[in-house]
Amino acid sequence: MPRVSFTRNLQRHINCPEIAVDGETLREALENAFSEYPGLRGYILNDQGGLHKHMAVIVNGEATLDRERLAQPVQPQDEIYVMQALSGG
Repeated sequence: MPRVSFTRNLQRHINCPEIAVDGETLREALENAFSEYPGLRGYILNDQGGLHKHMAVIVNGEATLDRERLAQPVQPQDEIYVMQALSGG
């Protein structure tokens, strides 16, 4: 099962330790994580179901490019990291 990890910043707001979830796509994996930690959804996804602009999702060390549909396939051995995106100069 893919493993989903959340930054400590998110864990400050919601108790959300690393979790193994079912899912064949990034969206399915995230939705299964949200079923365990429902308060995370609003921090991570916008009203249309895409990633908030200030969030980043990394799968096996690579940032996801499909921020709206989250249709990227995931494999059982994949590591998914959810974090705040950094910006500024």
